[in-house]
This record gives sequence, structure tokens and C-alpha cells, in this order.
Amino acid sequence: MTDIVKILTRKNSLRKQCQDLSITDVEKIIVDLSDILKEKEAFELERVEADREKNAKIDMIRKTMQEAGIGFDDIKDLVATTTKKKVEAKYRITDANGDTHEWSGRGRTPLAFQEYFDTHGVTKDACLIK
Repeated sequence: MTDIVKILTRKNSLRKQCQDLSITDVEKIIVDLSDILKEKEAFELERVEADREKNAKIDMIRKTMQEAGIGFDDIKDLVATTTKKKVEAKYRITDANGDTHEWSGRGRTPLAFQEYFDTHGVTKDACLIK
């Protein structure tokens, strides 16, 4: 909890902080806090209503699916999954150990490729997969 929240949520701490304030300042703080409360209440009502509408739509879909004899398992494969496609390798090398390395050409040059370029005096174009 931040210090201001501790002060605002403890009556004695709040009283101590307000003792040097004028009545006008205290009234202004009360008005501001009341406005903030109304905003938060309105936001919460909107959120609850949106959740209620969403749940009603979900219930309607469930009912329609049930009436049609369709289960979740019947449609789950139709739902698109968002996965990143793996970028195909554009370059390939075989190092001194006989290990094969592939690289898409994107991002920083992998260490194995940089070492290969340095020791063999070639560029990445020489390693292009045909």
C-alpha cells in the first residue's frame, strides 16, 4: 500500500493530515473524492453489464449448440490458434565438428556462423541454401 492510500484509509491518519487545512480545502478534497467515487461506480456498473451481456451470449451459443447436437470437441479444431510461424532457414553451414547449423538470416548473426565466416573468409551468400 502506498503512503497516500494508508492515510486515506485510516481515519486518524487522515484527520492528522487535514488538521492544518482550511475548511474550503477539506470540502474541495471531499468533492474530488466524491467525483472519483461516482466515476468508479459508473465504470463498475458498465463492467458488470458488459459481463452480463457476454455471459448471456455465451449461454445462447451453448443452448444453440446443444439443440444442434454439437459439442465443444466438434468445433475446437476449427478455432484458429495464434502461433508464430517458424521462419525457414535461408543459410546452412557445417562446422569443423561436422555439426550442421541453419539460420533464417534474421536478427543477429549466430556465433557459429560468424566463426565460420571469419575462419573461411566467406560471406553469408556462400552459405545460401539452394
